[in-house]
Amino acid sequence: MPKSIILKGQVLAFKDDPFAVDLDDAVSHEVSGAVWIEDGFIRSTNPADALIAEAEDVPVYDYGDSLIVAGFVDCHSHYPQLPIIASYGEQLLEWLEKYTFPREAAYSDSGVAKEAAEFFLEENLRNGITTSSVYATVHPESVDAFFEAASMRNLRMACGKVLMNRNAPKNLTDTVQSGYDDTKNLIERWHGKGRNIYAITPRFAITSTPEQLESAGALWSEYPDVLMQTHLSENHDELQWVAELFPNEKDYFHVYEKYGLTGPGAIFGHAIHLKEREREAIYNSGSAIAHCPTSNTFIGSGLFDMKGLRGGLRPINTGLATDVAGGSSLSMLATMRTAYEIAQLQGYSLHPLKNWYLASVGAAKTMHIEDRVGNIAPGMEADITIIDLKSTPLIARRVSQAENFWDILFAQIILGDDRAIKATYVFGELVYESH
Repeated sequence: MPKSIILKGQVLAFKDDPFAVDLDDAVSHEVSGAVWIEDGFIRSTNPADALIAEAEDVPVYDYGDSLIVAGFVDCHSHYPQLPIIASYGEQLLEWLEKYTFPREAAYSDSGVAKEAAEFFLEENLRNGITTSSVYATVHPESVDAFFEAASMRNLRMACGKVLMNRNAPKNLTDTVQSGYDDTKNLIERWHGKGRNIYAITPRFAITSTPEQLESAGALWSEYPDVLMQTHLSENHDELQWVAELFPNEKDYFHVYEKYGLTGPGAIFGHAIHLKEREREAIYNSGSAIAHCPTSNTFIGSGLFDMKGLRGGLRPINTGLATDVAGGSSLSMLATMRTAYEIAQLQGYSLHPLKNWYLASVGAAKTMHIEDRVGNIAPGMEADITIIDLKSTPLIARRVSQAENFWDILFAQIILGDDRAIKATYVFGELVYESH
């Protein structure tokens, strides 16, 4: 593909946060627009006629009335668990014991890890996801395999070795020292190499001793430009266990505060059952939340308070996440659909534009890379997804009855799936195209 190309179609880009400003002020929607890509970056966006006239002799790829958007960003996922997606009948702690731990044990084998990473990334691209924050397993080999596969595709990805030294099978535990050493080596080997981002990854407070959490905090102090990802307040039994293991702490979030694992660049998965003190502390710390709607419903954990956590007086930085394989789909459209339904159950109608923001700019902000991916604007890395707005007969029929663009966007969220992804571009290169 030429180093300089133009994509033509409808173009959707964010100018501001739709939770903070009027919807019309938050977004730019160009019905006949174009995106000029050069050397992997977005050079400019403009109405199609003007931009094509300016860019003389640059090849134009015309997507008609399809929607050109930034590639989706998934800020919490577990690539080793994809083979156990759609496993029946357990809630969180039982899920880990019955499905997650037995599967993750296989990833000491680099061949198993390589095959799983390759499949996961190809499925991401087929669903228009170009960036994810990913948990590997306790094995360093699982991180190497993931970053090797991501590097081959020139993807902007975050990943980290799980730190886990208690309350897990012996073949899946590390030690305080080995976890520190392995993580440090992996950071040196992968972080900032190409488009790779490392994430320090204690699974959750239950599976790390205070000493390991302290070690993880020390690592983050040594490498403050990496991410930190973990789980928080997902399940009632989990909350009770954390309280028993850390009886002197004010609450679950305070455990992470105590060991230096909060602040900008910290991504907390789930955060469903938060106390008022925790909400305030998360906001004040600059930490972020990964909202995992299909996982929260599939595993039966609870309902995320979108209105209170994102739309209130203390809006916490929040992104959408698939959380496979607790999550039941790698489609970000399906993830948005469930996010809408969860909000509806709590009397809050999540506008499609706000939902789309959470799956792009919002998720990129949780990863501190909103200046690089998650939006269409000059200077951004050209990770782009093309949405077929009429991907099925039912969607086409619904779109034909739409009253406005928001109605069309909402139809994609409620009715769309992987079939809606017409093409995916990574750093200006076409890497997936539907047939």
